[in-house]
Amino acid sequence: MGKLTVGALRAVLVVVLAGTVCVQALMVWALATDPEDGSLPLTPMRVIAMLGMVSAQVALVCVWRLVTMVRRGTVFSHAAFRYVDGVIGAIVAAALLWFAVTGINAPGQREDPGVTVIMGGVGLAILGVALIVLVLRMLLTQAVARDVEASQMQAELDEVI
Repeated sequence: MGKLTVGALRAVLVVVLAGTVCVQALMVWALATDPEDGSLPLTPMRVIAMLGMVSAQVALVCVWRLVTMVRRGTVFSHAAFRYVDGVIGAIVAAALLWFAVTGINAPGQREDPGVTVIMGGVGLAILGVALIVLVLRMLLTQAVARDVEASQMQAELDEVI
């Protein structure tokens, strides 16, 4: 992975992380000062939005750590699984939060239930992303096993030579 790619990715991660922190701060301020007008349950939606940003932040930190491991050449180790599992957990949490938003929004969509169905489909798509990352985790598992096997074979070869 090139330095330019790593730098660009890290810049994007920092901007997104800073943006989510700012929005969370504004949400806390809105929870404390802005009363609900009764048209939509704003407090649960704001809390869900803040929790959604926490899940995004967890994923961002895990991706940062994985990029660091790639840069150092240590990604094919058992330590990487912790961060990949963190990304999977964050995506699943985001999907569950999206389903909660769908449930809160559903009563207001009685005349047009298609919106609720579409929102449910988006939640399933988010879970699909978690499954894709899970498949990538399985590939990492195979790569780590191959790396360990190659190291053992190299050690045996060094003994022979």
